[in-house]
Amino acid sequence: MNKREILKKCALFNKLPEKQIDDIAQISFQKSYGRGEAVFFEGDEGNGFYLVASGKVKIYKMSPGGKEHILHIFGPVEPFGEVPVFHGQPFPASAECLSRTETLFFPRDSFVGLIHGNPSIALNMLAVLSLRLRRFTTQIENLSLKEVPARLAEYLLYLQEEQNGKETVELEISKGQLASLLGTIPETLSRILAKMSEEGLIAVNGRRITLLDREGLLFR
Repeated sequence: MNKREILKKCALFNKLPEKQIDDIAQISFQKSYGRGEAVFFEGDEGNGFYLVASGKVKIYKMSPGGKEHILHIFGPVEPFGEVPVFHGQPFPASAECLSRTETLFFPRDSFVGLIHGNPSIALNMLAVLSLRLRRFTTQIENLSLKEVPARLAEYLLYLQEEQNGKETVELEISKGQLASLLGTIPETLSRILAKMSEEGLIAVNGRRITLLDREGLLFR
């Protein structure tokens, strides 16, 4: 793993001088996880944060009844678990790997020490956290105000943008996990996918979904 190259691609660090990137690389530790392996659990000590080098990590919470709700899925060069770096509290949710995953881990004490000497790191971090807050605000709004078909349409359009505007997008998570992310159940998601196919909005082939009518999805 080339730590420096990974850090330079991450929004938290890509505007920093080479010397600061070197300093950050020196305090980081490489950690590897298998598919389904936990990175941390809700309530664990927030002793640092992570950056996905390869693979995918889901952030989720469990309801009192044992139902899992996925909050977000992070892929390569995306950080997660940053909030405890600032407030020193336990992790507010759990993290689990969806595939074999390589991460960089940044110990809280070492990272805070770097921030004291390099305020620009904190400014970059603030920008990323602000963007993430906007994403969560949108997610809460969708779950509260929009019906499941509209949530699915918005997710597919987001996925298309993330995958360089391709007409056919590929789901990188299972349909069960997608249902959890959208705040529904797999049976409902399957019915909505079938209905959207019948209406000519999409064509579904396993995890590959072709967006046939982007405008129709926009006004779903």
